[in-house]
Amino acid sequence: MIRKNELYDQYWKFAAERQSIFYKRLTGQNSSLTKDVILESYRFTNAYRASDRVSQYLIRHVIYSGDQSPKEVFFRTLLFRFFNRISTWEKLCKALKGQISYAGYDFRLYDALLTSFINDKNKIYSAAYIMPSGIREFGYPRKHQNNLKLLECMMRDNVPDRIAGIGNLEKTFNILRRYPTLGDFLAYQYAIDLAYSDLECGLESDFIAPGPGALRGIKKCFSDIDNSSPAEVIHYVTDRQKEEFSIRGISFENLYGRDLQLIDCQNIFCEIDKYARAFRPELTVGGRTRIKQKFSLSNEPIKLFYPPKWGINDQIPEHYRS
Repeated sequence: MIRKNELYDQYWKFAAERQSIFYKRLTGQNSSLTKDVILESYRFTNAYRASDRVSQYLIRHVIYSGDQSPKEVFFRTLLFRFFNRISTWEKLCKALKGQISYAGYDFRLYDALLTSFINDKNKIYSAAYIMPSGIREFGYPRKHQNNLKLLECMMRDNVPDRIAGIGNLEKTFNILRRYPTLGDFLAYQYAIDLAYSDLECGLESDFIAPGPGALRGIKKCFSDIDNSSPAEVIHYVTDRQKEEFSIRGISFENLYGRDLQLIDCQNIFCEIDKYARAFRPELTVGGRTRIKQKFSLSNEPIKLFYPPKWGINDQIPEHYRS
């Protein structure tokens, strides 16, 4: 029998309040966003992964901008996520006159451009996903060179064509997982990114591979998960979301009719792990005891664009569409 604890209640309160903050910011409200002092003080991701700033940029400007052939969509998506930094993508776009494509890819050119960005004191990687250096696997002295070689390897192996139309996210994950330096976490995140596209490589609701933060969050929310696996727990939570909000009297405004998916519920476990460091600091799991990133409000207007196949873009008020 699965045994829940106090933090499990907070999981649902967190999800609803974080989504409420998202909608308030969408309407231009920049003050009195929440009475929750932890959410007010620290940075947390949105309840829906696809609503986060970098994912929004990826969907709008990378996946659905340009040639929609499997090779080009795959190349752009993986290249962007390897660095996961909007400024790096935009610098590459500017240097290449907007022509980021596998058809025009040249290792020496991309290496030279990225090296020049580094030499100009620019950070080219985000801290959100930590890409391994790949030095041992590919033999180049600089991390970005090895990452480019990894992408070349995947392209040579025809991964885009192998996953296009496969219709199964777990199979897509397993194909990506076989490549050096891609562990479970990165392979799953990239599989989700590719699922946003029209490659028909699977759906967010197909499969879940819990990451380290989610595993910590599950341990904090449940005193016992019986013989269930962490993946089964996330399925359980996702399937019960409407009932869990209802029995707690919590009003949750979903994403224009779209319920939380497996990836979203996993991410909320990751965020509740962070939240608990301030809310219930005695619940130590994995040795992390503080939340690193403070919340700072951006005045940049929010424009939304989700994968067209979800069928929700026309429900977004026109003023907030990209």
